[in-house]
Amino acid sequence: MAATIESAIPEKHVVAEKLSRGPGAGGIIIFGLIFAAGLIYVATHLISDLSVERNVTIRTFLLLGGALLIALGFEFVNGFHDTANAVATVIYTHSLEPHFAVAWSGLWNFTGVLLSSGAVAFGILSLLPVELILQVGSAGGFAMVFALLVAAIIWNLGTWYLGLPASSSHTLIGSIIGVGIANQLMAIKSGTSGVDWSQAGNIGKSLLVSPLVGFAIAALLLLVAKVMVQDKRLYDAPEGTAPPPFWIRTLLILTCTAVSFAHGSNDGQKGMGLIMLILIGLVPTAYALNRDVPADKTADFVAVSTQADKVLDKYVSKSATIGDPRDVVEEYIRTKRYSPATLLGLEQIINDISNELKMYKEMAKVPPQYARNFRNDMYLTSEAFHLLEKQNPASMTADDWATIDNYKKHIDIATKFIPGWVKVAVALALGLGTMVGWKRIVVTVGEKIGKDHLTYGQGAAAEITAATTIAAADLYGLPVSTTHVLSSGVAGTMMANRSGLQFETVRNIAMAWVLTLPSSIMLAAFLYWLFRDIL
Repeated sequence: MAATIESAIPEKHVVAEKLSRGPGAGGIIIFGLIFAAGLIYVATHLISDLSVERNVTIRTFLLLGGALLIALGFEFVNGFHDTANAVATVIYTHSLEPHFAVAWSGLWNFTGVLLSSGAVAFGILSLLPVELILQVGSAGGFAMVFALLVAAIIWNLGTWYLGLPASSSHTLIGSIIGVGIANQLMAIKSGTSGVDWSQAGNIGKSLLVSPLVGFAIAALLLLVAKVMVQDKRLYDAPEGTAPPPFWIRTLLILTCTAVSFAHGSNDGQKGMGLIMLILIGLVPTAYALNRDVPADKTADFVAVSTQADKVLDKYVSKSATIGDPRDVVEEYIRTKRYSPATLLGLEQIINDISNELKMYKEMAKVPPQYARNFRNDMYLTSEAFHLLEKQNPASMTADDWATIDNYKKHIDIATKFIPGWVKVAVALALGLGTMVGWKRIVVTVGEKIGKDHLTYGQGAAAEITAATTIAAADLYGLPVSTTHVLSSGVAGTMMANRSGLQFETVRNIAMAWVLTLPSSIMLAAFLYWLFRDIL
């Protein structure tokens, strides 16, 4: 079998020689300058933001530095683990030289991160237990962040070392679920919450279905191309080290660019959301609220709050009585059990937020000591409405829900934001990871999935499928695995081309896919218990 595979990929040694070359001095200097400029930008803006925080102690600085290093370490590992998938096809078809391909991919990863919406970041955070989100500055909150990030890094490093295209998205979701389960088990008598299983189910479906979609669509795309595009050169394997014909080379570079951009826009957000949790917990004055919201938007928020209050007043039971409205709403989010007091609690919180904003005039003028509580009220309101809209226990009309949705959008402007320096920091970590550790995964995707050499058409079909799937997931705020979509796309084109698969590699990838979730759940749960005890 080994001899058959070796003869089927005759210039494997040629690619190996290319991969073994070091980057040129010019490339290293350019990357170093870009990296240094990015670090200066990040440091300058972080210091400027911290200058408004009055209670920054040495302990805060140490915790902030450690937490940011761990969060960016996750993105660094993500970079050399996942981004390598985007460059495998252009390297193995000789469309681009390896180091230029990696630099090009890193550039478009960077762009994708900078232009990302943040929807995926906050979608992932909604999986976390509500009380840990509200008390992220506590020992339990830090234990949560450290545990899920360290667990994800450990598993990603292990699968990278073995050259297995495992999913960073899959790993992070498993880590979050592990922390949620451990949080519930460790305080079962106090009724603390665990995992939002409905949200976890939606994300799990996207992670489960996307590789199957990648396999099927890439195979179908190749078969359709063979009917529609008659240029037989598209379906040839590379000969020697000669690049493909110009139009094919252009196509492959464009598909590599699309996958790199999509990867940055989706995977980069996972680290962003966790970094924002860290910042909110440690320096709430600067990051709990979006202080760049202009005064006119604040006036709009107050007007929209009045509209939302009128809607709720139509459905609030006149006999309902409550104590602390925040306890009532938090209990509803945690248990998913609606009571007549729920709407009354929401109405009172909305009024409190609106009255305080009227007094302060602008979001930027909310006193530092109230910033975190102000944000928590907004978070509770947004999450409660999200849950109510799915259940609709009060049978609200479509017009009333439109008013509530408009109110939620204004809340999200104030709370679901990501500063530019966070995006740049994540982009730098992804880019550095791509430059350092891309070779192992590239070899797996390029050589070890199919028995025959990857043709130009197969590479293009797999990457078009991956870019489209990731972009669609971005639109709905769902995380997907670049690794699994692309590697399954390559496998699909091999089957469609009747090239055959190296079942040992496919089996190992499948095993990594199956084991990632339970392994990361157990690892994160253990680390959460350990860190919570230490902290």
